Amino acid sequence: MLKRNTIQRSLVLEAVNRLQCHATAEEIYDAISREHPHISRGTVYRNLKQLSETGEIRKLEVPGSADHYDHRTHNHYHARCLKCGKVFDVEMDYIEDLERSIRDAHGFDIRGHDIMFRGVCPACQEEDK
Repeated sequence: MLKRNTIQRSLVLEAVNRLQCHATAEEIYDAISREHPHISRGTVYRNLKQLSETGEIRKLEVPGSADHYDHRTHNHYHARCLKCGKVFDVEMDYIEDLERSIRDAHGFDIRGHDIMFRGVCPACQEEDK
């Protein structure tokens, strides 16, 4: 059983690394199931959870949308297209000490931050022309 889980885990990790598009769990499942039709959604979702908990991939919680998964695990920011919903990396310096500038966190022990910018991606801008 352990070997099977290792193989399935590898399939999920390979799919996230291959897609490189901040894919949702459903998109990752679709990509894997094309080559491995017997894999279940539950297996893919369970392995995405485990991989994100161990830091091998990064889970992005997107308000009003499904979670997305990133192959880049270092701290960085993202932008989400308001039209198509795709998520993109934003190339800017990560603000390491941003947490220190919070004046009142209501007793929180702040451990990090994620910032999601909103806008319209180049492909959707072209469609609007």
